[in-house]
Amino acid sequence: MNDTITSTPHSRDDEGKLLLRAVLAILLLFHGVSKINGGIGFVTSMLQQAGLPALLGYLVYIGEVVAPLLILIGLYTRPAALVVAVNMIVALLLVHTSQFFSMSETGGWALELQGLYLGGALVVALLGAGRYSFGGMYGRYN
Repeated sequence: MNDTITSTPHSRDDEGKLLLRAVLAILLLFHGVSKINGGIGFVTSMLQQAGLPALLGYLVYIGEVVAPLLILIGLYTRPAALVVAVNMIVALLLVHTSQFFSMSETGGWALELQGLYLGGALVVALLGAGRYSFGGMYGRYN
């Protein structure tokens, strides 16, 4: 009996990648649309408090709108996922450092949402987009 696990045409790996990409991208897009509608004053304020140029705040549109759209359609998926991961690291460092070792009122980690976004982005960067993507399964950056 062969103990090697191989991918078969009946494997659900590509469907799983599509679902992961869609969930990550759609949930992040809510944050991006919120910033499109309400502005990025909060982000620029936090950057200035950290001694960084407020102009960097506009990069949040890349991390929360452009990159999630690329992840969703499966084009330049790996670099887009890395952009999301960097965006989440910056958000954690700028806004959430006081919560790193905190629990929520319901008993979970206070940063579980941010942790899932960061972890999900890293998983997408490692796995790639899969077959159901505009960039194709074997695209250079997919």
